[in-house]
Amino acid sequence: MELTEAKHKFIEAWGKLGSEWGINRTMAQIHALLLISPNALTTEEIMETLSISRGNANMTLRDLIGWGLIEKQHRAGERKEYFYADKDTWNIARQVAKERRKRELDPVLKVLEEISKVEGDPKDPEFATFYKSVTDINKLAKNVDKTLDTMLKAEESWFWGSIFKIFK
Repeated sequence: MELTEAKHKFIEAWGKLGSEWGINRTMAQIHALLLISPNALTTEEIMETLSISRGNANMTLRDLIGWGLIEKQHRAGERKEYFYADKDTWNIARQVAKERRKRELDPVLKVLEEISKVEGDPKDPEFATFYKSVTDINKLAKNVDKTLDTMLKAEESWFWGSIFKIFK
């Protein structure tokens, strides 16, 4: 397989993976392109490589910056903006976990905390079922949050070493 074909395949696979994880396919494809590019790319280079519109490229690049996955760079004497992605996969994993936590887990934890304070008769089957379900989900969500907190603070080798010890 030639490098060009391999790059295309990687971009497509990363896009598919991203869309399965709830991230816009184009967002994942632009991220993939920047991941495998040794140099920062302009919006025009991204548009041309992925055959996407300027509007789609600009909106998606803003989203990627918002997620903390890419950075915008300027070069002296040039008006063009350049975009660069961190190549360190551990940094990427931690950044995605941090953003997903903020966008998905934190709001759920807030709601679960609020509704777990519901009052009722523990002998009432409807209340008992509701309370147990909410309490169990809240406990799980808090454990996931603690795990994410550990991941976000940990060095890669320590984190994976700890995870692998659990499964031995």
